[in-house]
Amino acid sequence: MLHLMKKEIDLENSPILYEEIPTEENFQRDWNIYNGNWWVEEGWIAGKNPNNYPSMIVSKENFPGNVMVEFEARTVLPSTHDINFMWNGSWNKEKNERATAYVVGLQGWWEGKVGFEKSPDYKLNVATQLFNFEPGKTYHIMGGSIDGHCFVFIDSKLALEVTDPDPIDSEKNVKVGFEAYCSHIQIRNIKIRQINWNPLTLSYTPEF
Repeated sequence: MLHLMKKEIDLENSPILYEEIPTEENFQRDWNIYNGNWWVEEGWIAGKNPNNYPSMIVSKENFPGNVMVEFEARTVLPSTHDINFMWNGSWNKEKNERATAYVVGLQGWWEGKVGFEKSPDYKLNVATQLFNFEPGKTYHIMGGSIDGHCFVFIDSKLALEVTDPDPIDSEKNVKVGFEAYCSHIQIRNIKIRQINWNPLTLSYTPEF
């Protein structure tokens, strides 16, 4: 079980919609590449982009509704920042940029923060520097949302959550993606789940 504010995610009963060990064949089959360089090496999907704009792979398959993206990731030294991913997303091919999406970044926002942003207007932003990120270390990451209640767990610990008062329409914005932003990253063991959750009643036990 994963606990959020007033919600409990039943991980065992959240069906897996996508799960693949990366190969060159299924990478080309399952993902569109937008900017930068992306390839498969030794079971990892690698993304390398030296520029200050998003380089992304975006799922060809649609994943509507309340979804969670689970994966392992690391930066490739000397790269030290920006492991980023999106869900409830879309891509603007005319502008060649991310359109509507929830985005999570680890060691991002130029100052080493874990946080969320909501594109394309970026009026919803929340971040913290409290996570002690180690470049080159492999992290197990789980992030997604329930009707706009966004969350990210890192190595099984809740790192951050935020509730969006104007949730993305998850039936229209249905793509998942990964991003290298002026970074060199590797990802593997990708699972995309449909979230099964229950309301959670919280209260304090009197202490005095």
